Amino acid sequence: MTPKLRIGTRGSKLALAQTQIVINSLCTQNKTFEYEITPIKTRGDLDNSKPLFYLDKKGIFEKEVNESVVKGDVDFAIHSVKDVPATIHKDLVIASIPQRDSVIDVLISKSKKKLNELPQGSIIGTSSLRRAIQIISLRNDFKVIPLRGNIDSRIEKALKGEYDAIILAEAGLKRLGKEQYISERFDPKKFLPAAGQGALAIVCKKTDKKLVKFLHKIEHTQSRISINAERSFISKIEGGCRFPIGAYASFSSNNHKINFYAKIFSSDGLEHISIKKIGDYDKPEMLGNSVASYLIENGALRLAKGWDKSLNEWNKK
Repeated sequence: MTPKLRIGTRGSKLALAQTQIVINSLCTQNKTFEYEITPIKTRGDLDNSKPLFYLDKKGIFEKEVNESVVKGDVDFAIHSVKDVPATIHKDLVIASIPQRDSVIDVLISKSKKKLNELPQGSIIGTSSLRRAIQIISLRNDFKVIPLRGNIDSRIEKALKGEYDAIILAEAGLKRLGKEQYISERFDPKKFLPAAGQGALAIVCKKTDKKLVKFLHKIEHTQSRISINAERSFISKIEGGCRFPIGAYASFSSNNHKINFYAKIFSSDGLEHISIKKIGDYDKPEMLGNSVASYLIENGALRLAKGWDKSLNEWNKK
């Protein structure tokens, strides 16, 4: 009888594509397993009446899937790292971080215009406060409004002219074969991505040592190091979705160092606190904590309070 592994994931086209990528990688390690995919609806999938940034982000795309792992309904789960809270269920472990894809945010516009080519007063769509406020800091003449839906529907809205442009993650477009719609790719050192963007996390029970060992075979060491730095940073600063934070840890193979870029923003886009810090590759958590400490010491909590007051205004857009 062929051994079967049950996989829990969200049911979106992107989530299923990401799951297939992981399955293909696991098949290179062991071709005898059969994989059964179980799509699971999460709070984030069910509550689509509000902008993502107005919801409490912690676990809205992860909780129900990981609960299925804890209950034993599935053997392991596959997530986008940026959807996984800094602290997960005590019985679970991120067994593997496969090789990270692009961390870059991209612009999609009907006319293929770049950001600086769009006319004054253009309407930009995004589901992310982090993207929204970075756009405003670059072009305060733009009107940024919430954008929900799957990647296909978002692209369609841009191509139909409902928005002059939209902002998406390049990794998702690549995984769905939609790169041809990209008008501009933003420099991740200047237009900072979300912590964990472009990476996948494979989660299973800590006690299932054989499964942990198997899943770890597709671990990508450099990606894990960068992700550990970013997740430590988020854990300390506790930003979540309601407070836009950009974080990007880039592993340098030349000198075995990590270049960590982080930036936080005021709610009007007029003020930001940023840092670039270099750390040792074997101490990623220490680097992440250090970067978070710097931001906190230099006013991060003050900026966070400003966002608490302005979220209702964003929700009305």
